[in-house]
Amino acid sequence: MARPRTLPGPPPAGRAADWVAPPVLVRRAGVGDPAHGRALLLHGLADNAHGWDAWLRQPAAVTGPELWVADLPWRAETLAELSRDEDLVARLADALRAVPGGPDLVVAHSMGAGQLLEFLNRQLLRGADPFTTYGIRALVLVSPSFRRGREEFDWQCLTSSLDGFGRLMAEGIRLRDHGRLSPELRHELGERVRDRVGPYGWLRFFDTYLRTPALRTELLTVPCLVIAGENDTAAPPDEGRQLAAHLPDAEFRTLRDCGHFPMTERADAFADLVAGFLRRLPAPAGQPSDPRNLPGSSTDDRSD
Repeated sequence: MARPRTLPGPPPAGRAADWVAPPVLVRRAGVGDPAHGRALLLHGLADNAHGWDAWLRQPAAVTGPELWVADLPWRAETLAELSRDEDLVARLADALRAVPGGPDLVVAHSMGAGQLLEFLNRQLLRGADPFTTYGIRALVLVSPSFRRGREEFDWQCLTSSLDGFGRLMAEGIRLRDHGRLSPELRHELGERVRDRVGPYGWLRFFDTYLRTPALRTELLTVPCLVIAGENDTAAPPDEGRQLAAHLPDAEFRTLRDCGHFPMTERADAFADLVAGFLRRLPAPAGQPSDPRNLPGSSTDDRSD
C-alpha cells in the first residue's frame, strides 16, 4: 500500500467530547490503473480497509480502475468513539474529496452502503448534485440493508438483527482465519467484537437502516450494481433485490454459497461481477468506449 492519507478533522489534542477519528484513505499500490478510472471502497461496521483484500488479489481487480480504500469512523480500531454525537454520514464527503480527481466508482459494503445512500440522498434533497461534484459515475452496493415501507419494521426485525450480530462478527472472523481457529474461539471473538461495537455502534447502523424507506431512490440515477450473498441472514438477498428494483438504473446479482461477505467468501466471482459491470458502463462524455477486455460475470452467479 501507498502511504495512508489521514483526512482533515479536529486535532486529537485534548479531544472534544464529540470528536470521532476521521477517515483514512490508502491507495492500493499495484492494483488497478488510473487510465481505467478510480474506485473508492467503503467498508462495513467493525471492519476496515483489509476487508477487501481477498477481492483485490483477483486478476479482474488488479487490471481494473485505480483503487482507494477507506478506513472509516466505524472501523474496528475506533469503535469506542461511535458513542459520541458525530454525524458519521457527513464524513463521507471527506473521503470522496480525498480521492485525487474524484472516484468514478464507489463500492460500499453493508453499513458503508447504508451510509453512502443516506449521504447521497441528503445531497440530492438539498438540490445538490453529488455525482457531478465528486465525479461518481457508478455505484456497487454490497450486502445492503433496505426496506421500502416503514410498516416493514417490527419488533421481530429489531430483535433478530440484534441477536444475530455476534454470529455475523464470528462469520467475518471465520472468513479471515483460514481454519486456524476453533468454532468455539471464533464464537468468543465474535462476541468480543459485538461488545466493542456496543449499543451505540449497533444503533448507528440500525438508525440508518430505519431511514431507508425515506430514501428518494428515484434520484439515484447513476448505474448501480447490487450484490447479495445467497445465504446472507443479516442483509437477506430480497432486500438487495428490492433496492435494485427501486433504483432507476440497477442490476441485481446474487452469489451462491456465501453470506454477508461475498467479496471475501466468493472473491473470484465477486471480482468478475464488478469487472463485468464496469465493462458495461457507458464511456464518460467526450471519451471513446473503453476498449478493455475485462472478464464478464461468472456462470456460477445468478441474476434477478
